[in-house]
Amino acid sequence: MRLVLLGAPGAGKGTQAKKLIEKHSIPQISTGDILRKAVADGTPLGKEAKVIMDSGGLVSDKIVLGLVQERLKQDDCKKGYILDGFPRNTAQAEALDKILSGMGAPLTVALSVDVDKDVLMKRLTGRRTCKSCQQMYNIYFSAPKKEGVCDKCGGALFQRDDDKEETIKKRLDVYDTQTAPLFDYYGKKGILKSVKGTGSIDDIFNEVCKILGS
Repeated sequence: MRLVLLGAPGAGKGTQAKKLIEKHSIPQISTGDILRKAVADGTPLGKEAKVIMDSGGLVSDKIVLGLVQERLKQDDCKKGYILDGFPRNTAQAEALDKILSGMGAPLTVALSVDVDKDVLMKRLTGRRTCKSCQQMYNIYFSAPKKEGVCDKCGGALFQRDDDKEETIKKRLDVYDTQTAPLFDYYGKKGILKSVKGTGSIDDIFNEVCKILGS
């Protein structure tokens, strides 16, 4: 199973990815993780990326794709893998397909975790974090017993800046503009599958397994 996981921020795709990893013993590949590792290991691409990052620039698609290609050649990817957070747009998807075609191992499925935007807004803007123990709550779905107070340690709860409504709206707008067109791209290739990302984690995962035939 060579899978690309799609879904807006807050859709819960990371949670489903973890369960797929446990079930199939395949790695989850995040471009952020492999970029940090390449920089830490001082690989040629890592060194190139570090110069760009240190100067405040954005690492090019060419470097990211090179890192992804190196990662996919490792032994733990032979049984399959889950790409999470990449590709982010159709240009990256096209470039990735060329790489995978050259490796003789094209993607088998693009799985979209679908959640209505109003639910996403509540999931993200409703998050509250304890300043003391970092326990997380959601004022809409899993509120603390006492407003603003952590059940676990009694610490004060706060809303992170990146969970505020204006920031969340921007993140979702960026997703709609850049990433949502991937649905059309993979749909035309005939490998797009989708699952509703609402309900219990286990119920969603059972549906994922049905869709993937696993």
